[in-house]
Amino acid sequence: MLEIWIPITLAAAFLQNIRSALQKHLQGRLSVCGAAYSRFVYALPVAAVYLWGLHAFGLPLPTPNARFLIYCLLGGVCQILFTVFLLWMFSFRSFAVGTTFSKLEVIMVALLGAVLLGDSLNAFAVAAIVISAAGVVALSAAQSDLTFGALRRRLNRKSTAIGLACAGWLGASSVLFRGASLSLGHDNFAVAAAYALFVSVSLQTVLFGVFIARKEPGELARVARNWRRAGAAGLAGALASIGWFTAFTLHNAAHVRALGQVELLFTFIATTLVFKEKVTPVEGAGIALVVSGIVLLLVAG
Repeated sequence: MLEIWIPITLAAAFLQNIRSALQKHLQGRLSVCGAAYSRFVYALPVAAVYLWGLHAFGLPLPTPNARFLIYCLLGGVCQILFTVFLLWMFSFRSFAVGTTFSKLEVIMVALLGAVLLGDSLNAFAVAAIVISAAGVVALSAAQSDLTFGALRRRLNRKSTAIGLACAGWLGASSVLFRGASLSLGHDNFAVAAAYALFVSVSLQTVLFGVFIARKEPGELARVARNWRRAGAAGLAGALASIGWFTAFTLHNAAHVRALGQVELLFTFIATTLVFKEKVTPVEGAGIALVVSGIVLLLVAG
């Protein structure tokens, strides 16, 4: 029987793909930080309406506790730090190497999930995660015209360390958001996920907003003026986040993020079928590894 977290994760990955495409239309209109901020500020009303809708159907809201608030705050900060570190990495000439290593997020999720939440993985799940992660790295390297020899030689570069830090921040946010939902101890998984999402996005909107106001004066006004395009990206991002938080509440975050790499397949299909771009042998091998990892995860994980 198909477990419910699987279609929810697939929907979240698809919506995230749409959000990424919509955010590309903000290039030239907003800074990178401004475009990233739109995913929070315009997602907040959607998260609020979603939570209110669940409550309006007679579902009681959970009672927050200190652990929940700490998880939400740390998860939100980690996601913001991921964005900041990603921008920092782009300032280096060899940022492509760092970008490739930042794709190891699912490995970080598995490690941090075991340490922070005690989430366990069987041998098949570990193999599936390693295989799919290798595929993601291969895809990223191929798209950046990097050889594996070049990656090995540049392990000691600062951009590589920043890329690994990006993977760590993003992985930590997934684990902490799962911890936030579970710490509520609520009977209804959808309400727990919606509540954690609303509180987390609220904190991110305030914290990231203060950061941008200090670092990029006038950018918040540009975010407001471009509300149509930014709002569309925010809406898609909010719907994706609802899916991610719900899946994290239902299942091991490492499994969810590993399956979520199906987003790459959506991009791959669009690239080959819509834009008629040629696929290199390394890209083909990367896709094969990602697919193999996902299949192994679903069959035996």
